[in-house]
Amino acid sequence: MHNLINKSFKALFILALSLASLNSYAENSQEFGDYVIHYNAFRSDTISPEVAKQYGLTRANNRVLINIAVLKKVMNTTGKPTKSVVTGHASNLTGQLKKLEFKEVSEGTAIYYLAETKISDGEFLKFDLKVTPEGETRAARLHFNKRFFTY
Repeated sequence: MHNLINKSFKALFILALSLASLNSYAENSQEFGDYVIHYNAFRSDTISPEVAKQYGLTRANNRVLINIAVLKKVMNTTGKPTKSVVTGHASNLTGQLKKLEFKEVSEGTAIYYLAETKISDGEFLKFDLKVTPEGETRAARLHFNKRFFTY
């Protein structure tokens, strides 16, 4: 009986860890008029060495990639990738600003914007971004927070 409870506990623990790791990679989005802005931030060591080399990115457990994609809403589709201007910064709890330099990446019809910054273990970052889709005069303000670990 004790062995069965132990095995059940281990299975639940592994399931909880799996769900937690999925949540840490979850993508977020925000609607802005005729557009949907998808955003995510994650440690750069999670990308493959091949992808890092192809786009000149540094893979490390103390570096974060911020990924932004803008899709124009098109009926009965997932949307049309849209060129945009993305600017902004991140700040930590001590008020230190980290300017983010976004570069455009195109793969086939996909367009996304990447920026990198260094982090410390347990660092909590508040992201403040402006996203202006091509042809628009008004920028979307994008705010999100995330804590990063370098373990």
